[in-house]
Amino acid sequence: MTQLQSLSSSSEKFGLAPGSVIHVGERLETTGKIKLIEFNKDILIEREIKTVSELIPPKDKPTVSWFSITGLHDVELIEQLGKEFTIHQLVLEDIANTHQRPKVEEFDDIIFIVLRVIRFDAESLTFDNEQFSLILGSNFILTFEESESDLLHPIIRRIQNSRGKFRSQGADYLSYSIIDLVVDHYFLIEDSLDEIVENLEDQLLLSPSPDMLNTIQKLKRGMIFVRRAVSPLREVLNGLLRSESDLIRDTTKVYLRDVYDHTIRVAEGLDTYRDLIAGLLEIYLSSLSNKMNEVMKVLTVFATIFIPLTFLAGVYGMNFDYMPELKWAWSYPVFWSVSLATAMSLLIFFRHKKWL
Repeated sequence: MTQLQSLSSSSEKFGLAPGSVIHVGERLETTGKIKLIEFNKDILIEREIKTVSELIPPKDKPTVSWFSITGLHDVELIEQLGKEFTIHQLVLEDIANTHQRPKVEEFDDIIFIVLRVIRFDAESLTFDNEQFSLILGSNFILTFEESESDLLHPIIRRIQNSRGKFRSQGADYLSYSIIDLVVDHYFLIEDSLDEIVENLEDQLLLSPSPDMLNTIQKLKRGMIFVRRAVSPLREVLNGLLRSESDLIRDTTKVYLRDVYDHTIRVAEGLDTYRDLIAGLLEIYLSSLSNKMNEVMKVLTVFATIFIPLTFLAGVYGMNFDYMPELKWAWSYPVFWSVSLATAMSLLIFFRHKKWL
């Protein structure tokens, strides 16, 4: 399979004809891979397809065929799949361009869905953003991932372990299960954010530091990625629910409505965390301001104490010939006694006012 050069951004495709299948994005796999899972209530077949020539479109088979493809940089593989399954060229272009926003498009014999998969590392506070494409046919689905991951393993295990409802459902139910899994994955991100934000808020109130500001900025940038992935999901689910295509049965739309509710919950949760993170920044700035005010208060108190002492030292430091106090035998002890009494009086006054 030929691996053509990848482009880093969609703007580099300027001037090319519509439907030009060119990979846009980062290469996350060295080679493209195809895995087939074929099943019904009584049959389960799993195998890896080495070449597209081995691939036989299921057409009227009594089974559901799931073709899982990883490695979107192999555009020759994508184009060969398009020919085998008669997929529109614009769909193939969108699959290879990994900068797509979540969307759904209906064609005569397929439904094309694009999702974004966000992976969050709570240790490094990094967000990985990958494209996930799904094509739903009458008795088959094709999924396209940028890299091999364990995202779909729960569904694969359900297929392997189930002989009842799951394996007796059609390709539309399998598509619903995958969409539901992607949406539920956002709940895991929110759970991690909840713990991080709570701990960060406690630390900010105790002792704010520049490292915490860096953490807040990372979270703010990450929330932008997550919101871009989640916000269009309502349109995607609405499109599937309102679809008149025979590829989605009414029984499956009941489950899709549940996913739509989950999407609303995720979006509302993200709005809450966005406000909380913005509040963390305000807490950080307020804590720094309060800390600076405390330092300035202490410095001001000491400066106030030394103002009268500086005045006394300045008066008796003048070089006048006629200053009778300078000739007194006890003038030096008296000066220090007055200075110390003044300083002590001011300290007692500040304590009484609770300024210290």
